[in-house]
Amino acid sequence: MRCGVSGSGLVARTGGVRSGREAVLRGCRWLAGLFGAALALAAAPALASPGFDAVRDGFHSSETLLLSREGAVLQRMRTDATVRRGQWVALAEMSAALRQALILSEDKRFYEHSGVDWAAVSAAAWANLLNRKTRGASTITMQLAGLLDEDLRASSGGRSLTAKAGQALAARDLEQGWRKDQILEAYLNLVPFRGELVGIDALSRTLFGKAAHGLDAREGAVAVALVRAPNAKAQAVARRACGVLRLMQTAADCEALDFFTEAALKRRAFDTAEGIAPHFARQWLKTAHAKGERTPLSAPLQRFAGELLQRHLRELRGRNVHDGAIVVLDNASGEVLAWVGSSGSLSAAPEVDGVLALRQPGSTLKPFLYAQAIAEQRLAAASLVHDAPTQIPTAGGLYIPQNYDRHFKGWVSVRTALASSLNVPAVRTLVMVSPDAFFAQLRALGLPLRESGGYYGYSLALGAAEVPLLQLTNAYRTLANGGRYTPPALRLGQAATRPVQVVPAAAAFIVADMLADANARVPTFGPDSVLNTRFWTAVKTGTSKDMRDNWTAGWSARYTVGVWVGNAAGGAMHDVSGVSGAAPIWAELMGWLHRGVPSHAPEPPAGVVRAAVRFAAPSAEAPRDEWFVRGTQQALFSIKTGAGSAGTASATAVNHPESIGVNPLARGRILAPASGTILALDPDIPPSHQRVWFEAAGAAAAAWHIDGKPVGRGPRVAWLPWPGRHEVQLVDAGGVVLDRVRLEVRGAGSKAAVLPSR
Repeated sequence: MRCGVSGSGLVARTGGVRSGREAVLRGCRWLAGLFGAALALAAAPALASPGFDAVRDGFHSSETLLLSREGAVLQRMRTDATVRRGQWVALAEMSAALRQALILSEDKRFYEHSGVDWAAVSAAAWANLLNRKTRGASTITMQLAGLLDEDLRASSGGRSLTAKAGQALAARDLEQGWRKDQILEAYLNLVPFRGELVGIDALSRTLFGKAAHGLDAREGAVAVALVRAPNAKAQAVARRACGVLRLMQTAADCEALDFFTEAALKRRAFDTAEGIAPHFARQWLKTAHAKGERTPLSAPLQRFAGELLQRHLRELRGRNVHDGAIVVLDNASGEVLAWVGSSGSLSAAPEVDGVLALRQPGSTLKPFLYAQAIAEQRLAAASLVHDAPTQIPTAGGLYIPQNYDRHFKGWVSVRTALASSLNVPAVRTLVMVSPDAFFAQLRALGLPLRESGGYYGYSLALGAAEVPLLQLTNAYRTLANGGRYTPPALRLGQAATRPVQVVPAAAAFIVADMLADANARVPTFGPDSVLNTRFWTAVKTGTSKDMRDNWTAGWSARYTVGVWVGNAAGGAMHDVSGVSGAAPIWAELMGWLHRGVPSHAPEPPAGVVRAAVRFAAPSAEAPRDEWFVRGTQQALFSIKTGAGSAGTASATAVNHPESIGVNPLARGRILAPASGTILALDPDIPPSHQRVWFEAAGAAAAAWHIDGKPVGRGPRVAWLPWPGRHEVQLVDAGGVVLDRVRLEVRGAGSKAAVLPSR
């Protein structure tokens, strides 16, 4: 056989007989191209090939790994829907069986050649000349060159001789700059296997449900078979894998391999996400972060918190409790140390993030209310408030608060009222503070309330608004930090924002002392409450209306922990109290955090004093030492005759001859109308018969001003309304405004307007 040239072009003759003209022409071209490529390769200058480190560092996984502060993987999330790449796998972490299968199948002389296997090229040329099937002459290095340079990749019609020569040249340069192990490592991480699967990590985890280091000979043979025909049918892949396996083993069970291959190609074991922090990961992806950046989450704490929540919720399943959430914050930095958004498999809605879901917080808002009343010197920790049935007039009718257990304790101190979570005293306190002022305080604490104080009314004292667990826990952290607010930090080492003093330090300290008082919570929780830790903590529970939410939030010297349990769908729990739902989870988690780590009570800040107090009948409180904002301390707390009428705030501590100085706690408060009231004048009723009554508590000598003009004096006055928006002020004898509300009067011919939300 010979290749020659005639008048009609290149011809091939065998024994003088023309045969297989097209095949022979193709073979001749291959031979000519072979020698041409060899000459070009020998003469070509070296090209600048990418370095191994640059290729590895430029590898982009379709997955994002969420790392803990310790560097452990917390969560894996798919973030690229166009391709499926796992993580870059070092060659030492790939099984020996996989590497052996690849060499035997794709490049037997891989460790002998310098990028181009000339023996294989020659064999391929003669096979083309004889029109025989052949494996091809591309080495692993040449295939890697095609993976690194799109211009060198094969098209659907194969590669031209020029492209082959370019690929060979690139392979030679790779061999000069890379080690053999680096070439194998890069190839197995970059080669497409099947469908969207690229790289050995994605393939091994998807089809075999294991890491690349665990692949056996059979799995390695199937993986290598997919390199040659990524999207072939299962039977074709199995035949190819059988041939590879026979190169590795003398006895290969190809019939079993056929079934194994078909099953593997149907498997999708590589989930889009897995780990122990899915809900935090979702928020993390919304922030700008660097590749490999660690989060503030602690892996051991996150794992313990998740297991703890599931364990307790299994015990509560008989009480129709299926969901829960936990947040742990570092007091000093605000970093989120644990974020458990749901009970996972126990939940009917595991994707709902209980850390961010808006839920009614119940009594967990009371500490902020009492802190505000103490800061405004309306109450002290020793002030007496009346826990008794009451009816409070509002713009929408009478508001009648009830205690959780439907029982009333009579005259109790603020310390007892808060620690024992009594509802009626809290509502009386909100009457003093006003819903609008308390609403503004809660917003300053970072709680994202969507409505206005007037919208919630006096039920705001009992947690009628909806708040997320994250912001509520951080508000407790604000009290732990002496009333200084900073937002929670989702990034490790995040530059702290400048703290804002939203609660006076003295008030925050006194509230913390009350929440840490185990004796003060005895009337409701008993002497052996789960809330009584062996180290210093301040804690509060809360239950929303109709038993839909149960909360416990509190802090130690180092950590603030918030826990919510309930049902994501809003279903009511059965017989779950403040100490049987979230509280045991909170207490056990606090115990885990402080195993071997002490927690001491905070030092009193400037502006607070400790003084001995005693109480007159009918209060049954025992004498004790009590904390006061400086200037408000007094020795005896007694009840003014006639105090405690329904809906008033006069049922508080009053001055006594043994008291120190003037009592600063007796301040007036407007009871009616409520701020935001809209009144409509009836044109069919004479104006003189349409008067509005203003009512106040604790302001017998105070004056009433409308838009800055005096209209009357005393606890109850009538006003003849006129259309427009007005500000009503209660002013004491010295001209100090004690309280104010805003209202609107609409009448015939007046332009209707809507009061702005404040």
